[in-house]
Amino acid sequence: MKLDKLGIGFVGSGFSARFHLHGLVGVRGAEVVAVHSRSEASAREFAGLAERLGVGRPKVYPDLNSLLSDKNVNAVWVITPNDTHSTYVKEIAEEASQGRGNLRGVAVAKPLARNVREAREMLRAVERAGLLHGYLETEVFMPSFIKGRNVVWEMGAKNSGRPYLARAAEEHSGPHNWWFWRPSISGGGVTMDMACHSVESTRLMLLNPSKGKESLKPRSIYAEVASLKWTKPAYSSQLRQRFSVDFIAEPAEDYSLVTVSYEDEEGGLVLTESRSSWNFVGAGLRLSLEVLGPEYSLYVNTLQPESFIFLSRNVKVQASEAFVEKQNADQGLMPVIPDEPVTYGYQNADRHMVESFTRGVMPTENFNDGLLVTQLIMHAYMSAERGSKVRFNPTEVEDYVPKVAKGEWRPS
Repeated sequence: MKLDKLGIGFVGSGFSARFHLHGLVGVRGAEVVAVHSRSEASAREFAGLAERLGVGRPKVYPDLNSLLSDKNVNAVWVITPNDTHSTYVKEIAEEASQGRGNLRGVAVAKPLARNVREAREMLRAVERAGLLHGYLETEVFMPSFIKGRNVVWEMGAKNSGRPYLARAAEEHSGPHNWWFWRPSISGGGVTMDMACHSVESTRLMLLNPSKGKESLKPRSIYAEVASLKWTKPAYSSQLRQRFSVDFIAEPAEDYSLVTVSYEDEEGGLVLTESRSSWNFVGAGLRLSLEVLGPEYSLYVNTLQPESFIFLSRNVKVQASEAFVEKQNADQGLMPVIPDEPVTYGYQNADRHMVESFTRGVMPTENFNDGLLVTQLIMHAYMSAERGSKVRFNPTEVEDYVPKVAKGEWRPS
């Protein structure tokens, strides 16, 4: 049955949740009606922001069960630290099974889970509860990605053959929140945090839109990881001062390269390359994507927008992120991202989830995709630990936990 309006409950009220809140601006048929967070003060700030943005007047619930039993909540957005995803989703599925509320869907931010076991438990829980489920992988909803993919397949592939190589990179100078720097909580370092984006965007870029997702089969994975910057004393001391994190005692990789080889629908070889870094010092967050085909190529770079501003050394401004996320400078020539939730795919991702849940259909990007991405990331960590390419074998990573998540990894 189609709903006239989807009532959304947010679990989480931090930086990423607020990006999704901004992403709901202009999305028809959605209203944010509830929020729960481990910090009541943060939840109340979030509720105030929702009201100012005109996307709802959410009630603040001190406990999750009260939010889930609210009859106005039809779907839940889980945007919390990685170690809580599995627990929250299973609680949501249990409440849906009890039937005390009006839940029909749940959407979870990337990565779906810290390991395959958690991801599979989450998928089974929502399937048993009969819930629709969405994976909030924002990069595949970026307007530049959507338009670029359409051009690649409708013009390039149609006239000269399918694309065979996709490269992507996500780079910035390090996460905002302390828990990203604790691999026992996040599940890993930059590979877990950011390679999950690029692994999925490159996979979908090489996937023939006229075929099912199973038509592109992973065959092998090779990865290298390293700590190039943040375990050096000068920088680990910054983390200690800023986040009270001891990155020397519990280190994680701040650079990774992940290469995945796939077999396409005709049995041919296609490749993806994903580079991720917490070491990039530039204007701010840089997302780039390159696709190569027989007689064409595509290139996307979010730090090459339509607008730039130049501020001379005589202009003294307060440090901010007024121009671009994770901004590293406030003077010189700076790119200006007019609407980050649109550019980075939040608005399209949120709109797709709202429209899917409202119509009662499964989102195109769902927990099955999140599970596959988790499997690929686990193979990447396994490859890096072994120092060799590994064959894609889901059974082998079913109970695998990377050394970095167990506190056993040390930079070489």
